[in-house]
Amino acid sequence: MGLPIISISEGQQVGKVKSLVINPDKGSIDFLTIEHEDWQVSVKAIPFKKVVGIGEYAVTVESDSAVIDLNEIPIANQLVNKKIKITNTKVMTRKGELLGEVTEYFIDDETGNILGVLLNLPNREVTLASDSILTYGKDIIIVKEDAASQFFDSVEQLINPVVANVPSLETVLDEVTTTPNQQSTSGAQFDPFEGLTLLEEDEEVRALKEKQIEILLGKTVQKDIFGTDGQLLFPEGTVLTESDVMKAQEEGPGIVVELSMHVEA
Repeated sequence: MGLPIISISEGQQVGKVKSLVINPDKGSIDFLTIEHEDWQVSVKAIPFKKVVGIGEYAVTVESDSAVIDLNEIPIANQLVNKKIKITNTKVMTRKGELLGEVTEYFIDDETGNILGVLLNLPNREVTLASDSILTYGKDIIIVKEDAASQFFDSVEQLINPVVANVPSLETVLDEVTTTPNQQSTSGAQFDPFEGLTLLEEDEEVRALKEKQIEILLGKTVQKDIFGTDGQLLFPEGTVLTESDVMKAQEEGPGIVVELSMHVEA
């Protein structure tokens, strides 16, 4: 909102982003309306699929031919007139339970799809993924009955599947191990990890670790990552290999979280 829109081929500004036009049926941003001092009568917009990039300082398009007149595109005009805004909208379950109010929402800057919303509850802020949302209404957003059980504590869990899955890994590990203080029948100290190999781990744990490798493989680390002992594991700029990801997994779930939060998008 408010970012200048730059035409790459002309090398000039074609206006500023005035608003985001939401398609409530698709759960996506379909158009960006444009603010321009010379366009006072007609409403101009850019289809989201024509956006080349969304940077910190500008939105870019290939050329000013990406700009359309909304009056000439009936579907676009209908979406504008629906006035779906998402932010500052109440969230209610399909059974009528009021959960809170949306303070922000997040989109995939490649596709325009809405990823989820930041929800203000009476005592905290949580994130809710878009697959829990049933209806984007003008006044109310309707969500599934079990939406409260799908809350994330951080935005990273919404946009990064590795981070979202890590708690599951910890839960599974808790189930297949016992506390270090447990004693064996002979009275010797029990080591929960003694003799445990990747092949002997629970199938769910192995599947999760393989998924983490798949997601992180080939990604570039954007900051120095240190191990639990304070030693540098992965310097900034490291292109992750399979052995690198396995090394992070051996360090523990916390290191996997740290790594996944600081790799290229």
